[in-house]
Formats: sequence, C-alpha cells, structure tokens
Amino acid sequence: MDIELKDIPGQLLLALKPVSEFKGNLISVVHHHEKRTPRGTIPVQIVFETKPDKLDDIVASLEESDISIVRIDEKRYFEHGAVILIGHIVHTDIQDTIDSIDNTGYAEIVDLNLSMPKINMASSASLKIDAVSKEHLAQAIDILKDIAEKKDLLVIEPIKSQLGAI
Repeated sequence: MDIELKDIPGQLLLALKPVSEFKGNLISVVHHHEKRTPRGTIPVQIVFETKPDKLDDIVASLEESDISIVRIDEKRYFEHGAVILIGHIVHTDIQDTIDSIDNTGYAEIVDLNLSMPKINMASSASLKIDAVSKEHLAQAIDILKDIAEKKDLLVIEPIKSQLGAI
C-alpha cells in the first residue's frame, strides 16, 4: 500500500496503528521522509499481510484518520507451483487450458514458457501456477491433469521429498 502522510509528528504511527488493530502482520515500511509529493506530503510504502475481510477495515480506519491512500496492490496468491506439459499444446488450445485454471478464482497461471521444435512435433511448456493455499494449488493441478488427459498431454509435476518439492 502506498500512502501519503502530512509532515507532522505522529503520522507514521497513526498510519501503522490500523494494521495492528485489525491483526495485520507488518512486513516492511519505507518512509521517504526526504521526498515530498507535489501536495507537500511524505510518500510511505507499507507492506503487510492481513485476512481479506480485514483490508476494508484497515482502509476505512486510514481514511477516517485523513491519511491519503494512493495505491493498494492486493496479492491473494501465496502458494506457488510449477508443472511441465508435453504434447501438442498449442494445437489443443493452450488458452482454454489457461482459462480453466484462471477462472477458478483461487489459482492462476502466472508464467508460461513454450518450446515448439517443429510444427508436427510435440511441444513442451512450463507453467507456473499461483494459488491462495496449498490445497487450492493441488486442486488447480488436478484440474490441469484432467484437461491434459482429455487433450492427450503429459503433465510432469515436481518431485516431492520429505522436505517438500525439489
């Protein structure tokens, strides 16, 4: 979240208080005291984690304190995974495959690297998937495996050890 503070004592504490009050976990604060916006305020960047239903409370509290919120960059996805697809990926409508994951509301394809050696040869792609939880990541991969089976694609998942994915 990017905010702007008046240059008077106590403003930074006033801005951080709602994060604490609504059980947010403060990760970092960058206070650009030497800089000024065209309005004469001090730009501050706050990074914190909170439950989605508490974000509106934090925003409302900041607005009640007359703190200007410039930007909120809400990230919902905290689990990350990757798989490899092998087969005729483009010919079997890769966009449909991506949309099937993205439309879940709990996971999305965030990166795709595609290799197509020749027109009639199988291609390969690595897909990075972000999800809201480990369970949702597993569900997204299950959806991807169902789609791959219908499209005659091979899915290679990360090898898991006792320590987690390798």
